Amino acid sequence: MTVTEKLLDSVQEIWAGYHTHPFVMGIGDGSLDQEKFRYYMIQDYLYLIDYTRVFAVGVAKAKDLSVMKLFAASTHTILDGEMDIHRAYMKRLGISREEAENTPVSLDNRSYTSYMLRAAYEGGEAEVMAAILSCALSYEAIAKEILKKNPQADKHPFYGEWVSGYASEEYHKENERLTGLMNRLAADYTPAQMDRLIDIFTACSRYEMSFWDMAWEMRR
Repeated sequence: MTVTEKLLDSVQEIWAGYHTHPFVMGIGDGSLDQEKFRYYMIQDYLYLIDYTRVFAVGVAKAKDLSVMKLFAASTHTILDGEMDIHRAYMKRLGISREEAENTPVSLDNRSYTSYMLRAAYEGGEAEVMAAILSCALSYEAIAKEILKKNPQADKHPFYGEWVSGYASEEYHKENERLTGLMNRLAADYTPAQMDRLIDIFTACSRYEMSFWDMAWEMRR
């Protein structure tokens, strides 16, 4: 098994719960209350700002230029790629950039990003990647499972853009680049070091579930 496969194997039960979460299912069948999605969009926009900072820590931690370039490229991909999905939805939902950036960060959101940043600061390049990967890979898995259950989900007039964005070949290729880096950075890790990566990845996967709960309940 590759490093990434070991990480994914450790969280199968947690990830299975994503697919049956009412928020995710609501996106999949188009029944989700748009007010809940509006709240989620603002919080996820704020999340991505700190998520990008985790990649920036990776730039600082990188021991060679090629790894530094990969982390730096990801900051560009998020700020000028993934966040475009959010900006498009925010425009449709009447959310200004000022409103989003002045909205208080929810407790669940702040706890999650604080954990990722701490894991990144305390660890090395591979620990940075372990903190990053749960979000990146789970969104692709969720979008593709939605399409498996409802092949027309990406055509929905409102939620289709979200589904198609995370199920896209472009997003998949970015994830392949990230998993390739993860496998490379931790290829020679000892069992104890691998256990630490699994701990980080599992914690972030649990935080992902809490994020869906937060969005569904609109928790502050």
